[in-house]
Amino acid sequence: MAKKTKDNLADVGLIGLAVMGQNLVLNMADHGFKVAVYNRTTSKTQEFLADAEANEPAFPNLVGAKTLKEFVASIAKPRKIIILVKAGAGTDAVIDSLVPLVDKGDIIIDGGNALWTDTIRREKELTAKGIEFVGSGVSGGETGARFGPSLMPGGSKTAWKSLMPIWKAISAKVDKKTGAELRGAEPGKPIKGGEACTAYIGPDGAGHYVKMVHNGIEYIDMQLICEAYAIMKNLLGMKAGEIGKVFEEWNKGELSSYLIEITADILQQKDPRNPRKFLVDQILDTAGQKGTGKWTAVSSLDLGIPANAIAEAVYARCLSALKEERVSASKLLKGPKAKKFTGGKAKTIEAIRQALYCSKICAYAQGFQLMTEAQVEYNWKLNFGQIAKLWRGGCIIRARFLQKITDAYTADKKLQNLMLDPYFKKAIHKGQEEWRDIVSLCAKFGVSAPAFGSALAYFDGYRSAVLPANLLQGQRDYFGAHTYERTDEKRGVFFHTDWPEEGRPETKA
Repeated sequence: MAKKTKDNLADVGLIGLAVMGQNLVLNMADHGFKVAVYNRTTSKTQEFLADAEANEPAFPNLVGAKTLKEFVASIAKPRKIIILVKAGAGTDAVIDSLVPLVDKGDIIIDGGNALWTDTIRREKELTAKGIEFVGSGVSGGETGARFGPSLMPGGSKTAWKSLMPIWKAISAKVDKKTGAELRGAEPGKPIKGGEACTAYIGPDGAGHYVKMVHNGIEYIDMQLICEAYAIMKNLLGMKAGEIGKVFEEWNKGELSSYLIEITADILQQKDPRNPRKFLVDQILDTAGQKGTGKWTAVSSLDLGIPANAIAEAVYARCLSALKEERVSASKLLKGPKAKKFTGGKAKTIEAIRQALYCSKICAYAQGFQLMTEAQVEYNWKLNFGQIAKLWRGGCIIRARFLQKITDAYTADKKLQNLMLDPYFKKAIHKGQEEWRDIVSLCAKFGVSAPAFGSALAYFDGYRSAVLPANLLQGQRDYFGAHTYERTDEKRGVFFHTDWPEEGRPETKA
């Protein structure tokens, strides 16, 4: 590895050369930043540098290090050190190793999928030592990391000011007028111009919290798409390739998004082992997860915010994992006796599209409502219009739809719920009959569509001036003296009734 001199000190360093780390390094190098790299396994660093020397135009901007001490010494002060290792104990271990080697004023950036409470703790501990800490969400997968991710940094504004030139340079770019993602970057030739998909989110764990909610929305977005596919497959009897064409057409309209785009591609992909079959039909129906969707659902419960559709998407993955149980149950548990569906195909496909769009609005409404409560809980001040802007390019949930969310929060910064925005209110009013038809058809014909149903239940619950919780509160007061409020008294005044033992119906043995 090259000997370091004062003249070739790196602008930034990165620890962790798995696929995401490698691609983020090459992205920074493409933008002219000199990047120091280190991996605990030295051979991994050597292999990465050898491959970059052979294939990457920006190789001269890379600086390798055999030891952590050498790595830290190779970075210009104030040092900016990005960590991309496994979240949790792995991140803590790297930070603990860095602390004795860095100086006051240096910045450590955690770019992994960290639990936001861990980020709050780390920021507090490092600040006490005079070290700046940034917890930054990084979304877009390996391709995003290489050519432009969506970046959600949280930490001190001083740290952000130092990191900002790098983050703005390497992030995804969108057209300033339309919000459409700018594509076409290639090694050594990054996209120039456009609006960067990054901005300061807030202090301590704000960046990682917003990234977590992004992932929770990603879970429900994917589940809704899968349910639309399942309805076309099981109710209409359509083949994968034909369904793929439908998604291809949907991607030209208001549902246009990265996930719709790749769904169209996936469904039309032939099986390499048998070109007469579609690959999706050969993929086992058990879904994995890394935990961020679950964190979102748990946070919603902790904060008392209804994010039932997001939670339903997590449960759907859990249910999919019970493959052997489901196979056995399918032989014992019978569904409805409904006959084969004979409705109009084109009309039903349009109804599915409307159901998907309405459910998607509810899913995003839940995510933004959760962030609204989190900012109160953690003393943040989040800019929701700005957050929606960051998700327009680079990230997994990037979509045309997000420009409308940006517009909604730009028009009303205190918007209580996305469904109350005039555009989204109109969209739901337009599509709700078809949405209800699809949920009803799924129930009638035994097609599992829990996310569609959960989103509809959220909509109906949110628009209800009166819910049956009055009876529920009466039950709680009856058996536990938990008290209740009255409709004919002001809020905050509580009552308890000594429910009479006498007068209850006698029960016979």
